[in-house]
Amino acid sequence: MRKIAFVNEKGGTGKTTLVVNVGSYLALKKKKQVLLVDLDPQGQVGKCLGINVREQPVTILELLTQPDLTLKEAILPTKIENLKVIAANKNLVDFFINAATLPDRNLLLRNRLQELSGYDYVIFDSPPSLGLFTLNALVACDEVIVPVALTYLSLDGCAEIVETVDLVRSRLSPVTANLRISMFVATFWRNTLLAEAIHNKLKEHFKERVAKTIIGYSVKIDEAQSHGQTIWEYDPESKGALMIGSLAEEIYRKK
Repeated sequence: MRKIAFVNEKGGTGKTTLVVNVGSYLALKKKKQVLLVDLDPQGQVGKCLGINVREQPVTILELLTQPDLTLKEAILPTKIENLKVIAANKNLVDFFINAATLPDRNLLLRNRLQELSGYDYVIFDSPPSLGLFTLNALVACDEVIVPVALTYLSLDGCAEIVETVDLVRSRLSPVTANLRISMFVATFWRNTLLAEAIHNKLKEHFKERVAKTIIGYSVKIDEAQSHGQTIWEYDPESKGALMIGSLAEEIYRKK
């Protein structure tokens, strides 16, 4: 079982878009059993899949704070075959209040997923900040994928994530002994000298860990999300679908 967290402490990098559409690709095209776990109070993973997250009685919040609930109760089906999700909504902000004083607060997600079986991929969508949700994702996963918007200060953000992963691995060892950043993904590519320069710097710093696929802006992906659909349901032949598919293939081949 591969456990992958998409993480960037800065917002606007395309994390949720990649989580939903890469996960859907692996489920649809590779016939893998995939579970998406939303750790962002905005609840956009569920929304992008057409789920009314506000009306869900059991979300990631209840799973992490109510020990009597089973993992099965929190897992929702989706319209995509082989793809399931643990949703989040704005009530997740209460997690800070409920968990702040717990000695094992950084291990709650990992401990809850210990009983999980039957999945090939568990993919976490983390919020755009370094906090309790992101730390739980880092402790629960083995791989980190970092989407990097090709904008000013993006490399500073990458350095911060590298430091965070190193810190988590050292402080919570041996639990996080296998934690690593497996890939950096360039997103929101524009045909400008600045974007090209940032991408070149990214490759210079992180070499083979930089994905060969570059994700540019796609109107079709935005439209798909507005309809609560993946790009594979909305327009599987679009340029956006080709980009996401190429990236998903890279992730699939990377062990």
